[in-house]
Amino acid sequence: MDEFAAIARHFARLGEARPDVRVGVGDDAAVLAPPADTELLLTTDTLVADRHFPETGFPPDALGHRALAVNLSDIAAMGGEPAWALLALVLPEADDEWLAAFAAGFGRLAARADVALAGGNLASGPLSVTVTAAGFVPAGQALLRRGAHAGDVLFVTGALGGGAAGLRAIRAGAPADAPEAVAFSRPEPRLHAGRALAHYARAAIDVSDGLVGDLAKLLEASGGLGADLEAAAVPRAAGATLAEALGPSDDYELLLSIPAAAAEAVSALSAGTLGCAVHRIGRVVETPGIRVDGHPADAAAAGYRHFR
Repeated sequence: MDEFAAIARHFARLGEARPDVRVGVGDDAAVLAPPADTELLLTTDTLVADRHFPETGFPPDALGHRALAVNLSDIAAMGGEPAWALLALVLPEADDEWLAAFAAGFGRLAARADVALAGGNLASGPLSVTVTAAGFVPAGQALLRRGAHAGDVLFVTGALGGGAAGLRAIRAGAPADAPEAVAFSRPEPRLHAGRALAHYARAAIDVSDGLVGDLAKLLEASGGLGADLEAAAVPRAAGATLAEALGPSDDYELLLSIPAAAAEAVSALSAGTLGCAVHRIGRVVETPGIRVDGHPADAAAAGYRHFR
């Protein structure tokens, strides 16, 4: 089976059939019609075998889900609504069973998030997956990393450390869909929470490289502020250590800087309203640096980097 047959069989009608996709998979480029009075959000991420996921034994349906989810998380962090995706898939061979499972995992999340696959590419080579996701926000309303103020309250959705704990479990032999591993294999993009919390937040970022590392990016973008965190308030996923909750972990939760005047209103929001729990974990302060219970955050928790 060549790449054209594989695309036609597995990807030509993947995801939602959105009316704003004027031309989708099968032409030289997609033709899309963004809503009036909105601004586009574009994000992309690449997953490389044995760098971002174990190549051996990692289910293709989980990989399809994960490849889309990590991109949708970026749109969630900006309070946006996802709409379209492009997929560039590099495979050692065009295995029909593998492609069907990958497409199923990708497609289930795409349908749930109302995302249409609008185009992409299929090529031979070492296994890697690149997704470009696009969406929109009302003009001028994108939630950015910059904008936090001293005195703001820091909130995080869900629980942290599950990505690191899940990968640890997979490497120890657990199936990717085991309860202790699913936070890594099938992260849940917080799209509903992102849109709801954007009405309160001054700044936000998705926690993809670790709480301390991503908080540092938000604080730097906001003018070099600092933060005081409470270790006991940091929500930990089942099986995760505090170090995993603070340090590098593929969690894809949302970290938000909320004005103090709105903190009680955010605390009162239910998990049913947001689609997940939200937790108050600390404050933004004038003094630079990140402290946990008054002590400087461990340098090892600074976040994942590809190049050092």
